[in-house]
Amino acid sequence: MAGVFYGIGVGPGDSELLTVKATKILQKIDVVIAPKTEKKEGSVALNIARPYLKADVQICYQVFPMVKDFQNDSSAWEANKNEIVGFLSEGKNVAFLTLGDPMFYSTYIYVLRLLKKDGINIETIPGIPAYVAIASKYNRPIVEGDDILSVIPATANKENIKNALKASKSAVLMKVYHNFEEVRELLKESGMEENALMVSRLGLENEREIDIKSVNDVKLNYLSTILTRRK
Repeated sequence: MAGVFYGIGVGPGDSELLTVKATKILQKIDVVIAPKTEKKEGSVALNIARPYLKADVQICYQVFPMVKDFQNDSSAWEANKNEIVGFLSEGKNVAFLTLGDPMFYSTYIYVLRLLKKDGINIETIPGIPAYVAIASKYNRPIVEGDDILSVIPATANKENIKNALKASKSAVLMKVYHNFEEVRELLKESGMEENALMVSRLGLENEREIDIKSVNDVKLNYLSTILTRRK
């Protein structure tokens, strides 16, 4: 009998923010797929989930190329998918760990689509996105009344970011790192700099709140998020 494939959102960083359902499933998992980048050792998502894993669980690190290269060369993705299918065919329950929520800017989405084609038994467990956890920690409402919210990847085209900010009363900007100065200028133009809250690596080592109005030449982590609203 084939195993079940679980996509599990482990939240932003604090192990206590996993759902009860996620922790129960993690305790019965045979194989954990821990996505990682080619540049870094280990897996942040794995470290968050580790308190709930069996002592003898098998850890399988998989490197996934940039999504934008997927259509040009899907061989690495197919190889990772085949490795997962191999574990499942042995009757093992497999969990794919992802920061935040599995359906929110996640590598898991592309793995899910590949496995769906093979008729795999799949269950996805939601997780808390970083911006939701930031709002709760800082007692900062995200939207209220008839507010329109835009959730924007800071890696998007400058004009798209500008238009999204213009159309919204509140905004969340994720992955704010390489183009911080550009994002700050766009917030200023949109009248959304004054109320901006920026937090990097929430719930993880080196977590910090950053004052975007005064900081300069700061080296930001990929896991940096801004919450803001128009005055």
